[in-house]
Amino acid sequence: MSLFPIGFLLVVLQPSTGQFPRACANTQSLLRKECCPPWDGDGSPCGEVSRRGSCQNILLSQTPLGPQFPFSGVDDREDWPSVFYNRTCKCEGNFMGFNCGECKFGFSGLNCTERRLRTRRNIFELTTSEKDKFLAYLNLAKNTPSQDYVIATGTYTQMQNGSNPMFRNINVYDLFVWMHYYASRDTLLGGSSVWRDIDFAHEAPGFLPWHRVFLLMWEREIQKITGDENFTIPYWDWRDAEDCVVCTDEYMGGRHPTNPNLLSPASFFSSWQVICTRSEDYNSQQGLCNATSEGPILRNPGNNDKSRTPRLPSSAEVEFCLSLTQYESGSMDKMANYSFRNTLEGFADPETAISNISQSGLHNALHIYMNGSMSQVQGSANDPIFVLHHAFVDSIFERWLRRHRPMLEVYPAANAPIGHNRENYMVPFIPLYRNGEFFKPSRELGYDYEYLQEPALDSFREFLIPYLEQARQIWPWLVGAAVIGSIATAVLTGLILACRKKRRGTSSETQPLLIESEDYNNVSYQSNF
Repeated sequence: MSLFPIGFLLVVLQPSTGQFPRACANTQSLLRKECCPPWDGDGSPCGEVSRRGSCQNILLSQTPLGPQFPFSGVDDREDWPSVFYNRTCKCEGNFMGFNCGECKFGFSGLNCTERRLRTRRNIFELTTSEKDKFLAYLNLAKNTPSQDYVIATGTYTQMQNGSNPMFRNINVYDLFVWMHYYASRDTLLGGSSVWRDIDFAHEAPGFLPWHRVFLLMWEREIQKITGDENFTIPYWDWRDAEDCVVCTDEYMGGRHPTNPNLLSPASFFSSWQVICTRSEDYNSQQGLCNATSEGPILRNPGNNDKSRTPRLPSSAEVEFCLSLTQYESGSMDKMANYSFRNTLEGFADPETAISNISQSGLHNALHIYMNGSMSQVQGSANDPIFVLHHAFVDSIFERWLRRHRPMLEVYPAANAPIGHNRENYMVPFIPLYRNGEFFKPSRELGYDYEYLQEPALDSFREFLIPYLEQARQIWPWLVGAAVIGSIATAVLTGLILACRKKRRGTSSETQPLLIESEDYNNVSYQSNF
């Protein structure tokens, strides 16, 4: 495990993706409520000189929310990110990032014009060297300070409305653990009061798009700190598994020989420290997780409450879930019936799609089965199995999208729980992403799953892409040519009809009812012009 000097943590380096940009975590930015850092390429805010983007007011969705959160103005995450910033970079074209210094997912190149498609693979189909490289990347992320982002250790009120910034450095892996915690934490109401029925990443329509963005950002961070632009997250296909087959020292860490709740000392994951697992402590203190180490990863797979989760999910349950035609329904929360999202998330029975919160199916079943750090929502991302699991959940979401081909309008525009309407920005991401922007096929976001690929179709698509791109660029000319051609055809047709009408006005001797085939050919191909 490599160590880094403490001074390195204080260095301000180049931008990326995550939560509070380091360049905006200061008194001036908070008091101005503006997060528009300069792009290093030209030194202008949002790369405006190079036409990458510009600093603009944030446009918040005004659509009504569901009844689950009966408060207003008590939580920093409401109307994200307006409590902290009301002006951010709005990037143009294929540019992205909190300063427009990056490319949108699925694009690359200096001007972000090159399309790129990466493939996520089954972890058991990686070669030994590929698997070892993935594990090394995880460990590197756990021991590399985030160059671009910091975490908030206090609420906006505790920061005295921006005049007393409260932020802290964090490593790349724990940055994502903290973001998952922050999105799902309880609302602090003052004193010892909290509101628990709130979650900006779970139990509502945004569950699948939110975790899709989370994985894409996590993937990109690994690509950056390793320099491996081809890196993709592997997935664990847990359908019909009889036990935790990734829970070995060769993969994600085996069981400790004397303490079944700990990982084997032969795995370097046994030395990892978790953060953000003590929600009751934070609530009683009316504070936020500050990323202090809270002990080792806990995991005791299979020794969970069998009455709640008797086994790992089956292929039949996944297929039934995929057959559901409604993405969302009813109250659009964990009580929703016949909802694909709620069934996949695991609050509805995977055999009937009827809500049953006393049971945990599909996605939730994995978390409960792991019987440790994975089983508590706010701190579940501490266990590296989290990314393997959610990559496979995302692949099921992708299968549903390809099977049912929903329009964007299928994603609820209004009346979903707070933060989950189509146009709401996802908490706590900066740059800003709307829920609806990720309700589309993964190929449009630059990635695919190996077990979902159709080789012949993909080859044909790749063959067509250059021609389709050319057609897109010249389509106005094609439309113009079609219009002119239609006009010309209409004129020619009119002249032909006029000539035929004139001929019908001649004597009967020149208008035979039947003619010889040789004469017919002469008539058919002669020009009237």
